[in-house]
Amino acid sequence: MLELIKNEEDSSLKSLYSLIKAYKNQRHLDKMIKEGEEDIKNGNLYSQSEMQKMIENWVK
Repeated sequence: MLELIKNEEDSSLKSLYSLIKAYKNQRHLDKMIKEGEEDIKNGNLYSQSEMQKMIENWVK
């Protein structure tokens, strides 16, 4: 694999790097979505007014 990388053009390596970053980012987003769906399923929710109060307290 190292030989393949050494012999590859910079533009191809940059494209591969971008692809890997996008893949890792998507996996992270998928994990966050799954956690959110589990929270909803388990009833771990806040109302709009509760969230507004939390945000107001953060600003203080």
